[in-house]
Amino acid sequence: MISKKIKHISPSVTLAISAKAKSLKKQGVDVINFAAGEPDFDTPDYIKQAAIEAIKGGFTKYTPATGMQELKEAICEKFRRDNALVYAPDQIAVSCGAKHSLYNLLQVLCEEGDEVIIPSPYWLSYPEMIKLAGARPVIAKTDKKTFTIKVEEFRRCITKKTRAIIINSPSNPTGAVYSKDTLEKIAELAVSRNIPVISDEIYEKLIYDKLNHISIASLNKKIYELTFVVNGVSKSYAMTGWRIGYLAGRPEVVKGVAVLQSHSTSNPSSISQAAALTAIGSDDTSTRKMSEEFEKRRDVLMEGLKNIKGIECAKPQGAFYCFADVSGTGMDGLTFSKKLLDEKHIAIIPGEPFGLKDHVRLSFATSIDDIKKGIERLGEWVEQ
Repeated sequence: MISKKIKHISPSVTLAISAKAKSLKKQGVDVINFAAGEPDFDTPDYIKQAAIEAIKGGFTKYTPATGMQELKEAICEKFRRDNALVYAPDQIAVSCGAKHSLYNLLQVLCEEGDEVIIPSPYWLSYPEMIKLAGARPVIAKTDKKTFTIKVEEFRRCITKKTRAIIINSPSNPTGAVYSKDTLEKIAELAVSRNIPVISDEIYEKLIYDKLNHISIASLNKKIYELTFVVNGVSKSYAMTGWRIGYLAGRPEVVKGVAVLQSHSTSNPSSISQAAALTAIGSDDTSTRKMSEEFEKRRDVLMEGLKNIKGIECAKPQGAFYCFADVSGTGMDGLTFSKKLLDEKHIAIIPGEPFGLKDHVRLSFATSIDDIKKGIERLGEWVEQ
């Protein structure tokens, strides 16, 4: 009864472990949750108020399939203001989350048998989305200590079937941030081979150590024309449940996304679009405060991890994850994660779905008190 296509797709491990952690918590178990893939902050009140006013004003009907014109215009202004990128509204498609934008894009770009290159470690949904589009994920290895990609590795993976390259900076799960030099080399390669680049920039505003986010599309006109930028409001404004993402790129591809989306979701939620319009047009004060707090938490987590024997971790410069090598404990990431949740009630995500089975992902989207408590428990457990 189930199609072969779906049988070959793996369920999200992140959501499964997060659900188990929440279930234990409801039972009264003191769970430390390092598994979260979303900010633990609440959506700012001024954004909530915009949604309430939209409901009271009767803004509860269908909108155009790829979003209302005012929101597209606000997104164009955001790109101009934040990324020095110039887009017109017909180059923007608003969707039910950045994940949905990525899914739509791969469906529209890929033919059966195409190949899409992704650096490893990768966000665990990339390979599954590529397979659902009828294409094959091709894994490009990164440096295991820094999780940065060398352009030679991308070049090695290119074949006649290569349809696109995906990059994600800041990265989930590693927190790695691509330097301008690296982006320039990737851009030069993509342009020389005429390969589209899908740039997932959902964590762009959560970046640390006084670094600046650089969108690959902003480097020059040629790479701009080949790039599809994907972003959204989920991480930057603590709006994961509102489900608003967007993509920007060539009008003919955006038109294809509009056709696909019109037959799948009709349109993103009108009320969420109203909230996103307010969020994107805001001065980012709440986002900056959230980012500053995440940086403090990161530092506490990294300081604690470096004192635990058998665990090594590169310092993340963005997002709210660190990707730790646990091979020194004698366990792979899956065994480590399962035993840790069962025995010490600490929820983390195994690295295998992200491409490295001897790693685990820890999220610091939790309080400093919980981070300190979790590190203490983790250290005791590893010692035992």
